[in-house]
Amino acid sequence: MVYFDRLASSTLLVRVSLLKGLDVMKVLLLKDVYKLGRAGDVKKVADGYGRNYLLPKHLAVLATPGALKQVEYIREQATIRRAALNEEMGSVAEVLSKLTLSFPAKAGETGKLYGSITTQMIVDAIKEKSGVAVEKHQIEIEPIRTLGEKKAHVRLTVDLVPEIRIIVHREGETVAEAVAEKPVEAVMEDMVMVGDKVLVMEDIADLEVTPEVEETAEAEETAEAEEINETEENA
Repeated sequence: MVYFDRLASSTLLVRVSLLKGLDVMKVLLLKDVYKLGRAGDVKKVADGYGRNYLLPKHLAVLATPGALKQVEYIREQATIRRAALNEEMGSVAEVLSKLTLSFPAKAGETGKLYGSITTQMIVDAIKEKSGVAVEKHQIEIEPIRTLGEKKAHVRLTVDLVPEIRIIVHREGETVAEAVAEKPVEAVMEDMVMVGDKVLVMEDIADLEVTPEVEETAEAEETAEAEEINETEENA
């Protein structure tokens, strides 16, 4: 009996050691995991992600032959839970999808913020404006470091991910002014030189091509070609 216990313990240690040495592991999802899969799916995941997150939180189990026999049952139960949760959170998703948040902020001439709008600030604003309580990990958005209009997604369920509108404006400005304002960097990207004039790209379509414009363009192309040839000869 003692020998059997020792053998079982040794076998378990070997299995754990082998598991730790793997770069990836195959798991069976017990619950829906956003951007990974739905309950009943079999996925290969990074060893650390599986051991440190999925398994301890009972989101998945190792995809052993015994566990795989339960796939259909897991999927059926997950479908029932998912439908109930989507129905429960449907009204919340509708509220959030109509939500617009505004943040006054200090920024430079190019529209770059002195700081950033954090996910915690977004969470607090959602709670204040709609009464809906969400967690930071449910907010999907890149760090906001510039003025203007942004979009964020709030992950309520695997199926319900409403989009909210976020407007970051200068302190002292109104939201309407912020929407109309375009950062200097973006404006410069839309500009082009035609002869000795600076035109915005959206005006190019309406530009009448005159002989002077054609001559200027040809002269610029010739000058560029000569400069390239001279550089190649010197090389």
